[in-house]
Amino acid sequence: MNVAIIILAAGKSSRMGVPKQAIEINGKTLIKNVIDTSLETKCYPITVVVGANKAAFVPELEVMPVTLIDNPNWEKGMGASIKMGLVGSYMVEKNFEAVIVLTVDMPYVTVNLINELIEKAADDSVKIVACRYGDSGGIPALFKREILYDILELDDAEGAKNVIMKHKDSTAWIDFPDGNIDLDTPSDLRKYLASQTNSN
Repeated sequence: MNVAIIILAAGKSSRMGVPKQAIEINGKTLIKNVIDTSLETKCYPITVVVGANKAAFVPELEVMPVTLIDNPNWEKGMGASIKMGLVGSYMVEKNFEAVIVLTVDMPYVTVNLINELIEKAADDSVKIVACRYGDSGGIPALFKREILYDILELDDAEGAKNVIMKHKDSTAWIDFPDGNIDLDTPSDLRKYLASQTNSN
């Protein structure tokens, strides 16, 4: 299956107070971490949607084999960035069969998780593969091509979860407990760094 990846990196990081895309963990920025993980898979193309804080991290990406696409409407919400990511993916490869949506601030996303999304999608009855964590779930998630029209119809402020709920009868789930950990605030970052220190 030819699968594209969209990495959402357009947000302002207002709750973090600094551009989270450029935060370094273990000697690597969050944006480079998710790109490197994506590049270890067979997915193509890899499209990074940028918007706010571009100057803080885009120079690092210009030498990487990814497509950068600017979302001038990043303030409107996640839906606007996902749609822009689809545009960027289609500009590079028109024949992808599915797309995986990732964010910058989920540090536990791995190559194995991405591959598991793709493996679950091999079932013809499955149109979406999403991750389950805590009492909720959502991205990382894979959307097959026949679902992409619904993504394009998203309101700019809506997220991928709206599409998942619309097609929940044809959605497969992967348990991803660490999906509960996303780095939105300085407190989130401190807890994550402390957990890494304790585990070493």
